[in-house]
Amino acid sequence: QVQLVESGGGLVQPGDSLRLSCAASGFFLNYYAIGWFRQVPGKEREGVSCVGTSDGNTDYADSVKGRFTISRDNAKNTVYLQINSLKPEDTAVYYCAANLMRTRCAGTSISLNPAHLHEYDYWGQGTQVTVSS
Repeated sequence: QVQLVESGGGLVQPGDSLRLSCAASGFFLNYYAIGWFRQVPGKEREGVSCVGTSDGNTDYADSVKGRFTISRDNAKNTVYLQINSLKPEDTAVYYCAANLMRTRCAGTSISLNPAHLHEYDYWGQGTQVTVSS
């Protein structure tokens, strides 16, 4: 079976950091572009970051650029999202997803565009990040 499992979320204060993990089973993440998305109630799912199979091929939403870092550990079949300087507006459920159509991220206008969610075939269950004083 193919499965993605996110972990690492929690309740934190503004300015704190979190490291989210996306662990795969049943397939190898290193073959595909992997995206991180987030969603709050009543809002559409928002793309925040993407990493391709080649080192250095990454996309970031403008709202998170400079604070979020996406990375891979192929030996662990895991993709990470390091989140620094957390803000209350970062509060959301964070999802990872695998894009079987691509080995590279195609820029924010495609890989992080809600209109292109159909490109992502495998999704995790999400992990809650809550940033509050």
